[in-house]
Amino acid sequence: MQPPAFARRASQLSPTLPAPAPPENIAFDSGHAFPGVLPDLTAEAATALAQYRAETLQYAPRMGLPALRAWIADYMTADGARVSADNILVTNGAKHALELVCRLLLDEGDGVVMTSPTYFSAIPIIRSFGVSFIEVGQDRAGLDVDQLAAILDRRRKDGKSQPKFIYDVPDFHNPTGVTMSAERRAVLLDVAAAHGVAVVEDSPYRKVRFEGASVPSLKALDERDVVLQLGTFSKLMAPGLRVGWVAAAPPLVARMAQLKSDAGSCPLTQRTILEFCANGRLAQHVARIQDRYRANRDRMVAAVRRELPDVSFVVPHGGYYLWLTFPDGVNADELAACANQIGVTVISGSRFFARADVAHPRNQVRVAFSHADEDEIDEGVRRLAAAYAAVANGSAATALR
Repeated sequence: MQPPAFARRASQLSPTLPAPAPPENIAFDSGHAFPGVLPDLTAEAATALAQYRAETLQYAPRMGLPALRAWIADYMTADGARVSADNILVTNGAKHALELVCRLLLDEGDGVVMTSPTYFSAIPIIRSFGVSFIEVGQDRAGLDVDQLAAILDRRRKDGKSQPKFIYDVPDFHNPTGVTMSAERRAVLLDVAAAHGVAVVEDSPYRKVRFEGASVPSLKALDERDVVLQLGTFSKLMAPGLRVGWVAAAPPLVARMAQLKSDAGSCPLTQRTILEFCANGRLAQHVARIQDRYRANRDRMVAAVRRELPDVSFVVPHGGYYLWLTFPDGVNADELAACANQIGVTVISGSRFFARADVAHPRNQVRVAFSHADEDEIDEGVRRLAAAYAAVANGSAATALR
């Protein structure tokens, strides 16, 4: 039988999925939660299924449960944003929110600004809409707003259309761990407004802060309604809940709600989360995850400094990841493959760059400290160091057989 004529977005995809990592491997690859901090939601789920059965086993409102939307709005308002429930659309996680933003704003050939590097799961979502990526560098203060302004000015001078939006993770950036300074945030919003470009603020890690003063979110600084903020309960509570939201101007939210193919996200999960949050359990839970992930970060920082003294990285003040830069000449794709065979799974930095037609550093690796326990962190970094040694002395091919 002849294969079907694939749509453009499907024709770009591999016909097979990557082989899963061996189950015995230490997982430094994905941002899974630490099992010991997953909350017990038994009582909340029971309430949702008993007291609210007529709500939770029916179709959900397209916009989300009104009470949950109100709670999210209050939560964001306490963080400085000027929003109400009318600004909130509940989604099936933050990636679903991003996909809805793309459906709302993007046509074939549109431009999208991404940091270089950027969150690797956002790249295929945005790419599937047939866009042209515009990469902007960053440093320890976050996205390079001067470079961004120069790019947008040049496009205007050349008569080119401006990109539809700027995508960034300003708090504990994925993968680099840096946090954009308050000064850069203000300039970013000025530049975006001057050029008529929206800003998509992906904010999953904002409350996973270990030290230092919080910087106002882009949405809190947004006086011209240019920011669409993506939020999620994945890092606040548990990733398996698959509940997130997008906060934007009401006319945008209404259009995105009409673009939702699920009609309404799962009301049972929404009510369970709402009971947890409304009963005051979230603040204590966030304190627990901050303590746990701070300890994990400190353990991984110490292990990398001990086992991989040639490697440089920024020590993040929150989030889930370290972004490791190995010496020039190290091929991170080969390193990640060798590490996988040795027993630790990491992600090569090559996956975090949106443009394949531009030369990027090849010597970077992202490692997650969120999921493993402290002993696994020590052993996993030791295995990564062994893989690095094998790559450096040319014996990695033997490990990969």
